[in-house]
Amino acid sequence: MQKLNGKVAFITGGTKGIGFGIAQECLKNGINVAITGRDHENIRTALHLLNGEENDGVYAIGIEADVRNFEAMKEAGNQVIEEFGKIDIVIANAGLGYFAPVQELSIAQWNDTIDTNLTGVFFTLKATVDQLMKNQGYFITISSLAGTNFFANGSAYNASKFGVTGFTQAAMLDLRQYGVKVSTIMPGSVATQFNNHVPNEKDAWKIQQEDIGEIVIDLLKMNPRTLPSKIEVRPSMPSSN
Repeated sequence: MQKLNGKVAFITGGTKGIGFGIAQECLKNGINVAITGRDHENIRTALHLLNGEENDGVYAIGIEADVRNFEAMKEAGNQVIEEFGKIDIVIANAGLGYFAPVQELSIAQWNDTIDTNLTGVFFTLKATVDQLMKNQGYFITISSLAGTNFFANGSAYNASKFGVTGFTQAAMLDLRQYGVKVSTIMPGSVATQFNNHVPNEKDAWKIQQEDIGEIVIDLLKMNPRTLPSKIEVRPSMPSSN
């Protein structure tokens, strides 16, 4: 089993939802954390929650950065190295969704989806890959079951997540020869704030954000000879509603 104490994780879109859940589990397991977000207040609120727990000497920092901007991601990576000295784990989680019939989907919505969900993943890896190769680290993307299953009103989101799934698998083949492990996690229904949803008691049947965090920890602890490169995860039971 891999030891995680003292490692450093860089998580995009870590102020809430899946990214926040992953940050919580990393801290519980002795990993220092840097989260990114686009809103200063959301970052401040997330850090207050993350650092308000008993984290046994590790802590989280927040960086205001947009994954759509490569220079911003490079600078964010530099800030993590300045604070913690290295980057061992990168979680490309930042994402959004617009859902409409293709004839109604705007060009701006298409571009925002692809730029954030797909190009943002590439920029995140490109900005940190030297550290991952140096430290034989782990790169994990958060794709979706929508990355292999298409649905009506999902053309932009499907395209972005199909792209993330394919990109991650190709990057895995490129980087494993350097000792870098690469996986994509593909969740189904998760109880988060995605698409302006407010989590409530009716979401109890869904995957919870901390569940994805636990999957990340399991991957990080796994014997390095084994690489689960693509993980599909869905609620154990369908909604009863």
